[in-house]
Amino acid sequence: MNINLIISSILLLLPCKIKQEELRINKLIPTLKPEQVTVTTYTPSVEECDSTPHITASGFKIDTLNPKRHKIIAVSRDLKRKWKFGTKIRITGMGKHNGTYIVKDVMNKRYKKRIDILVGKQDKQFKFTGIKIYKI
Repeated sequence: MNINLIISSILLLLPCKIKQEELRINKLIPTLKPEQVTVTTYTPSVEECDSTPHITASGFKIDTLNPKRHKIIAVSRDLKRKWKFGTKIRITGMGKHNGTYIVKDVMNKRYKKRIDILVGKQDKQFKFTGIKIYKI
């Protein structure tokens, strides 16, 4: 079979698969108990991370040219007890930042009830309080 035909078929079906997953998550959300947290952003830089900012606490290697494409969040250590690395989290109430993210990093121990969304150095930093997040 022609490789281009295979790739075309996959690319044709991928949006349907993504849409089905979103519908499943949207149906699931009303049955889940939300956690209210403060949401901030961070960038893969030595100033905000450690000496290896391109590697998360879980060992995941970040694309430093476009880090936000990974949809990674870092959780405070109190939330880390509930949500292990690889846990999918749905964020609501943040407009264009709503969506599904994956826990792949952990925050400094001084923070509580907080998550950080990984963004690029050129992206605008923000802080929201009282945001609802759901473990899915």
